Amino acid sequence: MPGLLVPLPLHGLGGAQNLPLPLPLAVAGATAALVVSFCVLALAWRRPRYVGGAPSRPAPAALARVVDGAAWAWTWRVLGLLFFGYLVWPLVAGPDLVTNPVLGTFYVLVWVGVVPASLLLGRAARAVSPVRTLNLLLARLTGGDPARGLAAYPERLGLWPAALGLFAFVWQELVNPQSAYVGSVRVWLAVYLAAMVVGALVFGDTWLSRADPFEVWSDLLAHLSPWGRDDAGRLVVRSPLSNLATVVPRPGLLAVVAVLFGSTAFDSYKDTLFWQRLVADSGLPAVPVDTAALLVFCLVVGGSFTVAARLTGVETGARTGRGSARVASRRELPLLLAHSVVPIAVGYLTAHYLTYFVEQGQTTLMQLSDPLVRGDDLLGTADWSVSYWLSFHPTLLAVVKVLAIVLGHVVGVVAAHDRALSLLPARHHVTGQLAMLVVMVVYTATGLYLLMAS
Repeated sequence: MPGLLVPLPLHGLGGAQNLPLPLPLAVAGATAALVVSFCVLALAWRRPRYVGGAPSRPAPAALARVVDGAAWAWTWRVLGLLFFGYLVWPLVAGPDLVTNPVLGTFYVLVWVGVVPASLLLGRAARAVSPVRTLNLLLARLTGGDPARGLAAYPERLGLWPAALGLFAFVWQELVNPQSAYVGSVRVWLAVYLAAMVVGALVFGDTWLSRADPFEVWSDLLAHLSPWGRDDAGRLVVRSPLSNLATVVPRPGLLAVVAVLFGSTAFDSYKDTLFWQRLVADSGLPAVPVDTAALLVFCLVVGGSFTVAARLTGVETGARTGRGSARVASRRELPLLLAHSVVPIAVGYLTAHYLTYFVEQGQTTLMQLSDPLVRGDDLLGTADWSVSYWLSFHPTLLAVVKVLAIVLGHVVGVVAAHDRALSLLPARHHVTGQLAMLVVMVVYTATGLYLLMAS
């Protein structure tokens, strides 16, 4: 059946009407929290604590044996492959209705669900990736090595392919007027699978680590989990801040986090009455206008962070306060500090998608039991009911959302401060970070405004 019965809700409940906190109070409190945090760090945190992922301790031996075992890895691979195969069924044969579980799985369980899964379990997307499993099976059949393709991956590309893939996803979700149609998702997934499979054949698993938008995002999130690996590859337990310090500053890293943060901000902005009136009054087609605005939001995030990071820097060849290490140049700093944007993006994504994930996620689990929308109950979940407990407690919801944004920025400030201590000479440890503090405050205020005004 062509068309949809009702539009698919892509953003859940949000906006000022659902967040009963005065905007000036929320912004003032968040700004105060950042400034106080910075002052405390400047006074009490004068040496880098998280260089190279230290401190860490080995994971319990029994847990390490299980996680490092082949049975554990293959269990997740098989589950991922089976779930992928189950979804191909409604993707190909299911009706083009809002109740088709492909839509909820794509936009809710995969895109939003990867956040809590990776924060709790580590590199979740990598573990269940059907493309990675298919590449492994193909290599086993041909006697090849899944880590090696026909050519070496160009290191200069870094994470730029993943940044483009993430932009393609957020464009599909936020701009494409056909985003809630199964046919549109079918085309997007077909292009995605083709790009990932062909890329893996050419460059091996390295391509998936650099180009798969879901895997790259999940791997970044995993750096905020307590699970990591030491230089010998052993499973270790670290604090999230220590783990975050191990993010490799590859080219394109800032572009990845800028797309994630900028697109979420645009998602809130495009729902404001001002933007809707502006687009309507312009007389221009909505798609190119929204596409340009989405790109501008991502560029503003990346550009403002780059400027703040470069204002933090000093001339190349300078020395740290102890005279033992070269200080990073202005050009290097944006990439070296980009990891501090990851918790900011997580905080804003949590605030923006919280009710959407909890409530629409429950609906999707129910829909998965009826993949062809014909009254089946294959998984025994079709008769579940959705709990709207969060929406029925708007004050609690408001507090959680504001705290998610503030906590994300505070963690970002701490991560940037710790990295700056190892990059800047002692006399610039405080003054050199003022530009970064200003841009963090601007991000916080803007994020709260967009969250509560949409």
